[in-house]
Amino acid sequence: MSTGIDTKSIAVEAEADRADGGRTAAPAPVREPAQVPEPAPVREPAPAPSAPATPALLAAAGRWLRAAALRSAALVALLALWEAAPRLGLVDSTFLPPVSEVAAAWWELAGNGQLAEHTRASLVRSFGGFGIAVALAVPLGLLIGWYRPVAVLLGPLLEVFRNTAALALLPVFVLLLGIGETSKVSIVVYACVWPILLNTISAVGNADPTLVRLARSMDLSTPRLFQKVILPASVPAIFTGIRLAGAVSILVLVAAEMIGAKAGLGYLINASQFNFAIPEMYAGIVTISAIGVAFNQLLVSVERRLSLWRVPA
Repeated sequence: MSTGIDTKSIAVEAEADRADGGRTAAPAPVREPAQVPEPAPVREPAPAPSAPATPALLAAAGRWLRAAALRSAALVALLALWEAAPRLGLVDSTFLPPVSEVAAAWWELAGNGQLAEHTRASLVRSFGGFGIAVALAVPLGLLIGWYRPVAVLLGPLLEVFRNTAALALLPVFVLLLGIGETSKVSIVVYACVWPILLNTISAVGNADPTLVRLARSMDLSTPRLFQKVILPASVPAIFTGIRLAGAVSILVLVAAEMIGAKAGLGYLINASQFNFAIPEMYAGIVTISAIGVAFNQLLVSVERRLSLWRVPA
C-alpha cells in the first residue's frame, strides 16, 4: 500500500512541476566584472638638444683672438713707439707730438665739423676720378688685350704716357683746365687709368689658351666667350690694378689739393703745416691712411664676391 501511495505522490509532484515550469524565473545571467582600463604609459620627456661643446667654442675664440693679436701687433707696437719716443726725448715733441695729442686734435676737428668737411671734399674728388678711370680703363684694356692690331697701334702711345708721372703733369692740367674741381678730378683719372689698364691687358693676354680653344670649339660667340672665359679668368688681375688705382687716387689727390684747393684733406695738411698746427697736420695724415685702408678692404670684399668660382689654394 505504501508503495503505491508514494508512486502517486511522485507523479503528482512531477505534474505540478511541469505545470509551473513556464512560470519559473530563469536564473539571472552572471555578469563579468568590468574591465578596469589600463593606465596610459607615461612618456618620458624628450631630451633637450645638447648645447654646443664649450671646449670647441673656447678653442675657436682662442684662434680668433690669436689671429687678431697677430694682425694688430705691429700696429700696436708702432703706436706705442710713437707715444713713447716724444715723451722720452728721443725725438722733438714739437715736430712729432705723442699720438695721444694727435688723437685729441683729431677729436677736436671731428667735433667742430672741419674734418667732415675736408674729408667729404676729398672723397668726392677721389672716388669720382676713380670711378671714371675704372669705366674707361677696363673696356679699353679688354679691347687692347684681345685685338692684337689695336695693341700694335696704341702700344707706343701707352708706353710714353704710362712712364710720365701724374704729378709732373699737374701744372699742365691746371693751365689747361683751371684751378677748380675739373683739374683735380682729371689728374686723379690720369693717375688711376694706368694700373687698371695695364693689368687688364695683361690679364686678357694671359688667359688660358686651352680654355679659349675649348670655348671656340663649342661655337661660342665672342660676347659669350668674354662672359664665360675671359672675364672670369681676368678678374683677379683686374682687381689688382683696381686696388692699386684706389691707393693712387688718394695719394695723387692729396698732392693736388696741396697746390690749389680751399677744402680737402690735402688742404688741411698743408694749411696746418703753414700755421704750425702740427697735431692737426698729423690728424689729417692719419685720416688719409684710414680711408685708404678701408677703401682697400672694400675692394678686397668685392673681389671675393666676384671670384667665388676660384678654388682656394
